[in-house]
Amino acid sequence: MTKMKLIIIAAGTGTRLGKEVSKLPKALLEVNGQTILSRQISILKKIGIKDIVVITGPYAEKFPPMDVSYVNDARHDEHDILGSLLVAKDYMQGDIVITYSDILFDENILRQIIQQKCDIGIAIDMDWKQAYEGRTLHPLTEAENVLLDDNKNVLKIQKNIKSNTGLVGEFLGLIKLSSHGAKILTDKFEYLLTNHTETFHNVLPLKKMYITDLIQELVNSKIVVTPILISGKWCEIDTIQDLERAQQTFS
Repeated sequence: MTKMKLIIIAAGTGTRLGKEVSKLPKALLEVNGQTILSRQISILKKIGIKDIVVITGPYAEKFPPMDVSYVNDARHDEHDILGSLLVAKDYMQGDIVITYSDILFDENILRQIIQQKCDIGIAIDMDWKQAYEGRTLHPLTEAENVLLDDNKNVLKIQKNIKSNTGLVGEFLGLIKLSSHGAKILTDKFEYLLTNHTETFHNVLPLKKMYITDLIQELVNSKIVVTPILISGKWCEIDTIQDLERAQQTFS
């Protein structure tokens, strides 16, 4: 049994999936009769992760009683995913995996992430483009890309990276942190909040910055961010098309 902790950022809602789910946390969307959250948790427990923290936002009362620690982001409307993550700062101790709540992944992917030895690691799919075929509601230009150099070092993370090198992958929304890595990440964010008052990586205000903005700042500061190149089944559920694809992929 691993002592790894997993934090699920589940403060978002399914507003892009239609009115019928607009007031439902994305984590509670059902894929073939089972919620994303319950699917994630079943995989975690299968490989021995039992220390699970779920960060909720609006409609927190809809989350069912489960063997997890719920932390509510009461000010979710004031910041983005990064701000929600920092609500659980007190839980960011020891080895941690962080995931977005609208990501489905198989056991193989999670094992690859856990086995990677690093302080700060991000899961990357280098065969990402094929998943965007027919994905008109969430086109390829919306992908959170990662650019690597010839030695597989992370150079850039942002949407719609153009490069002729072929070393461009997609960030899954899964991060691995050691205890030291978690401190580096949280210290950097708090430093930025204290020392920046203007736009930061095209985000205004600063507290609205994304996790990818913070990762880019770590890279710019010469802090090693390890690419974890994964293989296996995974998908993001952001639109009705994505939900239909997830039902086929995880049937």
